[in-house]
Amino acid sequence: MASIELDAINKVYPNGFHAVHDLSLSVADGEFMVLVGPSGCGKTTALRMVAGLEEITSGTLRIGNESVATRPPRERDIAMVFQNYALYPHMTVRENIGFALSLRHAPRAESDQKIREAAAILGLTESLDRKPAQLSGGQRQRVAMGRAIVREPSAFLMDEPLSNLDAKLRVQMRAEVSQIHRRLGVATMYVTHDQTEAMTMGDRVAVLNAGVLQQCDRPQVLYDRPDNLFVAGFMGSPAMNLYEATLEGDLGALHLGSQSVALPAGLASRRPGLGRFGQRKVIVGIRPEDLLVVGGEDGAAGGLMAVDVELVEALGSELLVHYTLDANRVHAHEDTDEQELAEMVGSGIARVPARTPVAVGDRIRLALSGDGLHFFDPATGDAIR
Repeated sequence: MASIELDAINKVYPNGFHAVHDLSLSVADGEFMVLVGPSGCGKTTALRMVAGLEEITSGTLRIGNESVATRPPRERDIAMVFQNYALYPHMTVRENIGFALSLRHAPRAESDQKIREAAAILGLTESLDRKPAQLSGGQRQRVAMGRAIVREPSAFLMDEPLSNLDAKLRVQMRAEVSQIHRRLGVATMYVTHDQTEAMTMGDRVAVLNAGVLQQCDRPQVLYDRPDNLFVAGFMGSPAMNLYEATLEGDLGALHLGSQSVALPAGLASRRPGLGRFGQRKVIVGIRPEDLLVVGGEDGAAGGLMAVDVELVEALGSELLVHYTLDANRVHAHEDTDEQELAEMVGSGIARVPARTPVAVGDRIRLALSGDGLHFFDPATGDAIR
């Protein structure tokens, strides 16, 4: 058992590309840390540096309080689970799980015991004599995890291990991986691009963008109190609605496009940082679930805004109401292309109860939840507390 400490880790490739910038993270013994972000953000590179598969350009890496940055992978006492399983097709499940033990020339009785224990944890006892071709995708992923478990490493590294599974199996395996981690209690770094995986699995989540750590905290904190526009837009599905707006001087209302939307009383005292933005532009963020369809006339007043319904998605337990209004929408991701930007102007989504009376073409009013409003500095993208 050991912790993992990354202190100002950098990765610069020979062509000058700076993949990871001064990454500092601490994964406690027994903690499940998720690294999440869009493709190319540096999360897999960071994991591979911990594993020893990528050379660290600068910085300090410790596993169990020992500096290991210059040690080869085999001397770091870690086990890695890859995206593609990497099973030997000619070997049985038993042989695949025990492969690392055979390389160590571990005693036969000890190997058999560890293989049986790992198989019991993973629900593979009845499959030990099968070949990988006879297994489902989920079973193959369990075998890959079993191969890591029998090594009894100080830390686990997992690189998008569920991305090759179908949606239903991925949900099942999320729960299974979390249960296995709780049983083993080993420090784990888990990489994914799926923010739902990150939210449901991580004790803490580190959000990366362009090689820079944006925020690291408990999943609910990231969702409720994002530090900046990127985290706000990345965490959550559907994503947070983000718009350009202007605050009135007394912070009593918000100008959103052509509409004036009343803000809740006492907002200035709860968000003192807003005081310096009176009569200035801000970026306002609203989670889809913080919007409620209300009856009444067209127009916006008293914390309401008028919108036009473009699409209604019925999901059984809820509706996703896609709407437009005459306010500029802000994109939180630098890689958003021009076509996406054109489609995003004025658009938004409200998540409402399933039986809400709303149809395509309706002009409706949406109530804003005061506690659900997020404000960001348009110059820096930082949250205004």
